[in-house]
Amino acid sequence: MGVKRVVIHSDGVSRGNPGLAAIGATIKDKQGNLITQISQRIGTTTNNQAEYRAIIAALEKAVRLGVRQVELNSDSELVVRQIKGEYRVKKATLKPLYQRVKQLQSYLESFTINHVPRQQNIEADRLANSALLLPTV
Repeated sequence: MGVKRVVIHSDGVSRGNPGLAAIGATIKDKQGNLITQISQRIGTTTNNQAEYRAIIAALEKAVRLGVRQVELNSDSELVVRQIKGEYRVKKATLKPLYQRVKQLQSYLESFTINHVPRQQNIEADRLANSALLLPTV
């Protein structure tokens, strides 16, 4: 793949806390052209676990595509601040997810993560919520 720099928007949703959960993400080039997207159910988790899992799925896909530079946007202030090192990860259930994000970051030349308002994360939110609406198999 020729694109080395991407912008990711990710979102995780949970109906209940914990409850049925899903993830959504878009991966776009710097001009805003869609490269790929993610929309899938992930079982029963908390909202914060879903947020982490959306980030992990998007980073795994970006790494597989050969991306070297990532700007990631999420509307989860807690998760963004934990990944930036501004907040400690206290919950035992989030620690392995946090560690996986850090591992994936190590494959990249550069990685930035930003907290964005929900209004700026509409596509990822729509993808996560639409996965919840899919009939179970």
